[in-house]
Amino acid sequence: MDTMDSTVADVCSTRVTRFRALMNERGYDGVILRNNPDLRWLLGTERTFDFEIAHTAFITQNGLWLHTDSRYYNTFITKLGPNTSWVIDMDDINPADWAAQHAYQTRSHIVALEDTCDIAFLDSFVAFAHAHSISVDIPRMHGDIADLRMVKDQAEVDAMKHAQSITDAGFTHMLNFMKVGMSELELRVELDNYMLSHGADALAFDTITISGPNGANPHGQPSERKLQQGDMVVMDFGAAWHDYHTDMTRTVCMGAPSEEQQLVYDTVRRAQKTVEDSIMPGDLGSDMHNRALAIIAEQGYGDYFKHGLGHGVGLEIHERPYLRPQYTKPLPENSVVTVEPGIYLPGKFGVRIEDFGLVTAHGFELFTGSTHELMCL
Repeated sequence: MDTMDSTVADVCSTRVTRFRALMNERGYDGVILRNNPDLRWLLGTERTFDFEIAHTAFITQNGLWLHTDSRYYNTFITKLGPNTSWVIDMDDINPADWAAQHAYQTRSHIVALEDTCDIAFLDSFVAFAHAHSISVDIPRMHGDIADLRMVKDQAEVDAMKHAQSITDAGFTHMLNFMKVGMSELELRVELDNYMLSHGADALAFDTITISGPNGANPHGQPSERKLQQGDMVVMDFGAAWHDYHTDMTRTVCMGAPSEEQQLVYDTVRRAQKTVEDSIMPGDLGSDMHNRALAIIAEQGYGDYFKHGLGHGVGLEIHERPYLRPQYTKPLPENSVVTVEPGIYLPGKFGVRIEDFGLVTAHGFELFTGSTHELMCL
């Protein structure tokens, strides 16, 4: 779209309203934001942000300002359209000085910063304020927007469902493509190319395609190793669309599985299904993890499941909330999380099965549509 449509504008206006309510609750006069996912969430401009920390926003109860540079300025102007509430500039000024000037101009004495802000920016902001006799306190927000972002609106859900449909199609394609003798790197290239040529506008993360003993490394890197008969092959991948991510893992077997391989697979799937069938808003992330771990431990594999059970997904591939032992907070209604138990046997093989979906008042709504059966190729 050339300019932001009314639906997206309304959604983003609601997000700004939610954030301003939080500002009022905290007693902030103004807020400085530089974290790209937070800015993307508030502005709604898809496919505008990249790896550069190139933008600074200053937000009050009455104003929205965004400082950027010439690489992005025209894109923001075009996508936000003429009726936007944001005042956008690409003035030749240090971003920290720009923020301090806005604190002064708006008479903001309590100006909050997110923890993700770099120390150099903070030091520069403080130095400018001191040099110009600007009185300002700078509290930290400690993830305030990250907490707001946990609760997904319909536009976010729709984006992730669309991206997941591409991811599911990629898995179906790979079931017909994979053959003994192919390398792990060949699998990754094929899977990445398929998603990007069938609707994904980016990859959610670096695809993992690992086999045999390599599969015992949960985040192992694809290598020149060739698939062999009897290998378990772990594929962890996802398409991204309009900056929203998907996350899915499936494990397949090259040929018939051994008795141990089938037992491990069935145990992982039972742990996953138990959590997915029971998860509800208000459940603690730690409880969900321990529920899956108990099932895995019953079969004697408790020492071989070492990572967290899941995490939030959205504008970042890993975001709040988390399903892990240390996360003792409740899962909000309409949060999106993964459920990804695994068992990893050093020198032998690994199995991980991962879905993601929406935590609703009626239970867990799966976005992942691919089969949970062990596919033997």
